[in-house]
Amino acid sequence: MDEQVVKELAPTGKLRAGINMSNFLLVTGKAANGDPQGVSPEMAAEVARRLGVPLQLVPFPSPGLLADSVDDDVWDIGNIGAEPQRAEKIAFTAAYCEIEATYLVPAGSPIQSIDDVDKPGVRISVTGRSAYGLWLENNIKQAELVRTDTLDSSFETFVDQKLDVLAGLKPRLWTDIEKLPGARILDGKFSAVQQAIGTPRKNAAAAKWLADFVEEAKASGFVQSFIDKHNVKGLSVAPPA
Repeated sequence: MDEQVVKELAPTGKLRAGINMSNFLLVTGKAANGDPQGVSPEMAAEVARRLGVPLQLVPFPSPGLLADSVDDDVWDIGNIGAEPQRAEKIAFTAAYCEIEATYLVPAGSPIQSIDDVDKPGVRISVTGRSAYGLWLENNIKQAELVRTDTLDSSFETFVDQKLDVLAGLKPRLWTDIEKLPGARILDGKFSAVQQAIGTPRKNAAAAKWLADFVEEAKASGFVQSFIDKHNVKGLSVAPPA
């Protein structure tokens, strides 16, 4: 193990890992001592194990607050999505996992695949300012987007207006489908919300080591084993960088 990497990632003698508590797919529970459990804490624990240092989990109520505290010296790695604004101060790995976005269609729908959706006359219910909603705005050419403010109103609009398609993240669609007998979730995905590991930009050696670690963890089956262990539906291993 490169001493410089350990020095950068564990300057206090332990790895302080910032964990976003608002992502219910990546933090699926709490241990008896109150520590978060799930895929994200497991990834942090594996980093600490390979560094040979103890782990301290530092919970944050949202990814924005975690990113905003980059200069406060309270975490050494942060498990959040890589976004251009955050990347100004944080060096991110490629994504280690992604939450798939796809479509739900009502009972009896002629739509069989994702490729069938972007056709004239097809109306899609979508939550307007969501990451996948922005993707649809940029990529849907022929179908009509019916935008709503919230996930709940997106579902209600889909049902009340008898729209053709409901767009959403797979875990939410699995919940929605239980209220709609005969409805189907289309195979595959049209986009995905990605999750990465970041470290303050000053940690150049650590950033390279973390990038290599994430690629190895994806290729070796480590990430998939954590997803399986916590039985997370709708979460998949991100493709190689």
